Amino acid sequence: MSEPVTPRRPRAVVIGASAAGLFAAGVLAEFADVTLVERDVLPKGPEPRRGVPQARHAHLVWSGGVRAFDELLPGLVGDIVARGGRLVHIMRDMVSRAPNEVWFRRFAATHHRNLVCSRDLLDSVLRERVLADRRITLRQDATALTLDGSRRRVTGVRVRAGGEVSSLAAELIVDASGRGSRAPVWLQDLGVPKVAEREVDAGVVYATRHFRAPGSTADIAFPLVNVQANPAKAPGRGGIILPVEGDRWIVTLSGSRNGEPSGEAEAFAEFALGLSDPVLGILIKNADPIGTVVTTRSTANRRRHYESVKRWPDGFVVLGDAVATYNPVYGHGLTVAAQSALALRTVLRSGGLTAPGTARRLQRAATRPVAAAWDLAVGQDALYPGATEVPPNGVERFLARFIDRAVETGAGNPRALGALLDVMSMEKPATRLFSPDMLIPMVFGPRKPRLDSAPLTDRERRTAGV
Repeated sequence: MSEPVTPRRPRAVVIGASAAGLFAAGVLAEFADVTLVERDVLPKGPEPRRGVPQARHAHLVWSGGVRAFDELLPGLVGDIVARGGRLVHIMRDMVSRAPNEVWFRRFAATHHRNLVCSRDLLDSVLRERVLADRRITLRQDATALTLDGSRRRVTGVRVRAGGEVSSLAAELIVDASGRGSRAPVWLQDLGVPKVAEREVDAGVVYATRHFRAPGSTADIAFPLVNVQANPAKAPGRGGIILPVEGDRWIVTLSGSRNGEPSGEAEAFAEFALGLSDPVLGILIKNADPIGTVVTTRSTANRRRHYESVKRWPDGFVVLGDAVATYNPVYGHGLTVAAQSALALRTVLRSGGLTAPGTARRLQRAATRPVAAAWDLAVGQDALYPGATEVPPNGVERFLARFIDRAVETGAGNPRALGALLDVMSMEKPATRLFSPDMLIPMVFGPRKPRLDSAPLTDRERRTAGV
């Protein structure tokens, strides 16, 4: 008597071991055997790698992303915290000046907790968790060249590794290769119409330097300190001090066109002192620098509207920075990556990986978090001179003014702040800003007057040597 034949599991290929690629691979392993194709050789621990040049800059994960992290990989956030990351209460553990130059009060009334650590640590723990799954095979030092198939269905991807080119056949190919994605060219080669794109570029340059935490600030969980740029006063300049693991401060400064920070070490503190409030420069005055200044100019908001392609091919999905990139100041990239992976899982659990039209449903589902982050970023960056060929229309200008009012109201009222953070953290849609929690204090005024200076406590100032 012959033994029963075990049906073969579907096969999936994920291009790129970015955060978006790793989350996607973790989701797909529930439904298929996954091959993860990565151009780099991945580090063994929390170390920099060539494929993530922005990793040196300050990163944080909004509370909407924190929730998505643990829904995708239960315990992931706890693992990161156990290795030195922090869950920071926003705004209690944050000193922040809004773009309209209003200091937020340090309310403790909201539930929002943001994950703060170096990008190297986050990526290392995420890689470790995902690649421990035996259903996922990693192919490093391998470059995706082009897609196999037709405009109706993608059947595989051609890969070059070790001087040899081979084809990986799969029921689903996911491109998570980042802002340098070749997906638009690959799709056109298969006969798919050109994908519509939009770019809003505020011309922001980032400069980052790491410091040893001064005094005993590492012992008291020193707050994040943030001075946000004001688009209404170009050039917009801002910066953040991000206390991270290893008793370090990641200090990232930014400036738009004609106000960019330089990569010169001698000019770093001077630029910080020249912000609309000098608090960052004052705080780093007594901190010892670690290494050199690192700059980044690739900060444009760029979106490819794959969801609008009328006849999307089966077997292919694009995720992460390959779909949209955002000005890093808004901190939404990692949250979008995780929420997009959750959207994939929801679709696959309802219909299966090989059902006709699955790729189109996946692409559209992943668009929702992309669109939310895009609207938040572009609503502000479009106001910078030269950011876009198409100036903001009346509705966009109204929304920008409304958000300014919402920020000012939230700075002095805990209920309004909760509504604002629900939206900024990507936990709730922008309609939350029109709820009574926001509108009532907006109309009748904040409970407390504006703050004149950064709300650091006396103890925080003393431990920082100020």
